[in-house]
Amino acid sequence: MSVPTPVPAGEYAACPVTDVLRLLSDKWALLLITLLGQRPYRFNELHRAIDGISQRMLTRTLRHLASDGLVEREIFATVPPSVEYRLTPLGDSLLEPVHALAGWAVAHHPEIARARAASSSDRIGPPADGSGPPTDRGGPSADRFGPFGDRGRSPADRFGSPLDRPGQATDDAAFEETEEDQRGHHRQ
Repeated sequence: MSVPTPVPAGEYAACPVTDVLRLLSDKWALLLITLLGQRPYRFNELHRAIDGISQRMLTRTLRHLASDGLVEREIFATVPPSVEYRLTPLGDSLLEPVHALAGWAVAHHPEIARARAASSSDRIGPPADGSGPPTDRGGPSADRFGPFGDRGRSPADRFGSPLDRPGQATDDAAFEETEEDQRGHHRQ
């Protein structure tokens, strides 16, 4: 797969991969797809099966998955009416790649956790184990930007903005800081 450089913002937003990953990154979507991949569920069964999800969020997530063609609902003419949810053939076809991603995540999570721990040792803040006060860990950002690292810099300054290209407008107001903010970030 080839990606143009720079990636045009419009193409990124319209990309089918971006769209599906946005759908799957919803807090409850993957869990619901996985559960419904095992068998059909009635609404209250799903609600009881997922600790911590509100009825409103369950309803909302199921509606999103149904509007994307991944879940279908069947209403039964009972008193009171009941609704059963199941994956559509399209939703069922998503199970294999989701399981592959889950397998990759489980296999590589220790590496990711080690990388995060190593990266956090260069950051300003409490130790990774949560003990102790925030400290300057002496990482490269402390050398370049003083004891407060690069917190006093805008996201555009730190990472570059994809909108900072000739012919594209930028919203500088979103990244501006007052002089007082800047002084507060750089006090020693």
